[in-house]
Amino acid sequence: MQIPINHFKRALAAGQHQLGLWVSLANAYSAEVVARSGFDWLVFDTEHSPNDVGSVLGQLQAAAPFPVSPVVRPSWNDPVQQKRYLDIGAQTLLIPYVQNEEEAAQAVAGMRYPPRGMRGVGGTMRASAFGRQADYAHTCEQELCLLVQVETQEGLDNLEKIASVDGVDGVFIGPADLSASLGHLGNAKHPEVQSAIEDAIRRIRACGKAPGILTFDEGQARRYMELGSLFTAVGMDLAILARETEKLAARFR
Repeated sequence: MQIPINHFKRALAAGQHQLGLWVSLANAYSAEVVARSGFDWLVFDTEHSPNDVGSVLGQLQAAAPFPVSPVVRPSWNDPVQQKRYLDIGAQTLLIPYVQNEEEAAQAVAGMRYPPRGMRGVGGTMRASAFGRQADYAHTCEQELCLLVQVETQEGLDNLEKIASVDGVDGVFIGPADLSASLGHLGNAKHPEVQSAIEDAIRRIRACGKAPGILTFDEGQARRYMELGSLFTAVGMDLAILARETEKLAARFR
C-alpha cells in the first residue's frame, strides 16, 4: 500500500497552474457537490468558517473519490492543529498569518516527524490507512505540502526569507488582511494593495516557490495568473450561494 500521490504538490513543483475554490459551508454534502465541479483544488477553511476536525474529516471523505486536491486551512499556525488535520488524511495545509522566517520554520516543523520536526507520532489513524501502511511515518513527507499565508506588511518585508525556508512549498497572499495591514480595510482593490500583491507574486516566483491568492474578481484573477500565480482560488461556495440566490429572488420581485 502506498501513500496517495499529492497531485497538487507535484503540479506546483512543475509550474502548472492550479484552479481553486474556497469552501466555507462546513458540510460534507456541499463539499461533494463542488468536488465534482472541475476545480484542481478546494480549500476546506477552518479559520473563518464553523469547521472543526470532525466536519473537515467528512469533507475529505466526500471529496476523496474525485480528481480534486483538498487543502485544509487551520485557524492558526498551531502544531496541534496541524497534527490533527494531517492525521485525518489532509496532505496539504495552508497556514495563516505567517509573518517571518521563524514562524514559517515553525509551520514546517509541524509537518514533519522528529528529528526533522515536531509532529506528534500516531499509529492507527486515517492518514496511515488505520495502521495498514507500516512505513507511513518514514515516507509521508514526500507527499505533504505546506502553504503559508503572508497577509501583513511585516510578512511582505520578510517575504524572501519566508519563501526560502526549506519545507515551504508555496506562499499565499491574503488580500483581505493585507489590505487592512496597509491601511485600507475592506478595500483590497486599492492601488497600493494591488501593487503590493503584484509585487509579491513576482518576488515569490523569483524565490522558486509557488505564489497563490484568492479573488472573486475575474479580471484580477486573470491578471494574477498572468503575473505567475500558480494556485488561484476564483470563488467561494458560500459567496456563490448567497449572491446567486439574491439574484434569483430579485428577478421575481
